[in-house]
Amino acid sequence: MPSTLSTLSWLALVAPALALPSHGVPGKNQTGIKPITRIQLGPRPYWLIDQMEDSPLKTKLRSCSEKEMRPSRWSIGHRGGGTLQFPEETEASILAGTRMGAGIEECDVTFTSDRQLICRHSQCDLHTTTNILTIPSLAAKCTVPFTPYNATTKQSATAKCCTSDFTLAELTETKGLCSKMDSSDPQATTPEEYQGNVPGYRTTLYSGPGTCHKLLTVKEYIALVEALGLDFTPELKTPEVEMPFGSINFTQEAFVQQLIDEFKAAKIDPKRVWLQSFLYDDVLYWLRAEPEFAKQAILLDESGDAPSTISAATASLVKYAQDGVKIVAPPLQYLVSTVTDQDGKVKVVASEYAKQAKKLGLKVISWSLERSGWLADSTKGGYYYSTIANATAARGEGVVYELLDVLASKEVGAIAVFSDWSATVSYYANCFGLFP
Repeated sequence: MPSTLSTLSWLALVAPALALPSHGVPGKNQTGIKPITRIQLGPRPYWLIDQMEDSPLKTKLRSCSEKEMRPSRWSIGHRGGGTLQFPEETEASILAGTRMGAGIEECDVTFTSDRQLICRHSQCDLHTTTNILTIPSLAAKCTVPFTPYNATTKQSATAKCCTSDFTLAELTETKGLCSKMDSSDPQATTPEEYQGNVPGYRTTLYSGPGTCHKLLTVKEYIALVEALGLDFTPELKTPEVEMPFGSINFTQEAFVQQLIDEFKAAKIDPKRVWLQSFLYDDVLYWLRAEPEFAKQAILLDESGDAPSTISAATASLVKYAQDGVKIVAPPLQYLVSTVTDQDGKVKVVASEYAKQAKKLGLKVISWSLERSGWLADSTKGGYYYSTIANATAARGEGVVYELLDVLASKEVGAIAVFSDWSATVSYYANCFGLFP
């Protein structure tokens, strides 16, 4: 891992390119929302730093504890950026992430039965991210209706509700339909019980009785982020229905273009839009048909999840660069590995994937910090820490800042990091000068 001073030197060079621009955004929109300039990070970043082992990096991070924090585009609000405490893909999550310094806000984009665009992390996650199963008129239209847990066969409770099962009006105007923390109870015997089982590292504090977080349309997302004066990163979700879709013959290319058309209709400068997709053909379409928007198009890469496939994923970077892709976005674990130095100290370092991307001139964004559970429990941080957890989990939650330090180093040079709790990344960005 590079020293804190070498990392600081690198970030000092790239910081000007990452400064939040002035977009001339009106003071507020129809709902009274206006740019948030007074950033509040709360206790979590400071707690994480306290968990770190003594090191130059910990000393540097502690030295920033009394800094006035500012927003930074190095901090991207994943699913809004407040999803440890607020339901994802909602105005509440976006506002929380923004108040914690996110300079770019995400909306995952899918479509309804009447071909309207809506913010959902998956086309078919309504049964776990909303209370739709408790509303009989809507639950009856789900692709797979609720089936309770079978105690005799031990068959888990199941359901599958997709945005494409409903019209936009049904999802945005039905009384009582609310977003909730992403969860489901496999032993539920009623739709109400199925709503539970929220992971312990999240909370229902801000989505309890009397609170209803409405689903966001893409138009509403654009208006909200515009009012906040931030950049946009819409992710085109891979359809879970057969394309072309339905009697309207909705093709994949039409879906890809419709997202662009939403931003054009709102007169958003392409320089403020960071398109994303896991589908390579989507990115190639943008490069061919919408070159101005494609300059910041992000190819999301999850092709190297298995140890046997990471080498092929690394090799594929050559083709991406040759085809004109500018930015790749793999999950955190693709970009880091560990080594043991001569003193027996385990260090987090840049991976071969990261080095190859750097060599090819590909910019890198990574996802998603604060998405999984604790590093020190039996999960060892889960998916996003899989390449470093065995060697670092015993050091506890403070390892998150060791990981961020490598992502920011000149060996990786990540231009931004997605996070489910924006304060963690925003603190690092502020401490190392990644703000205007």
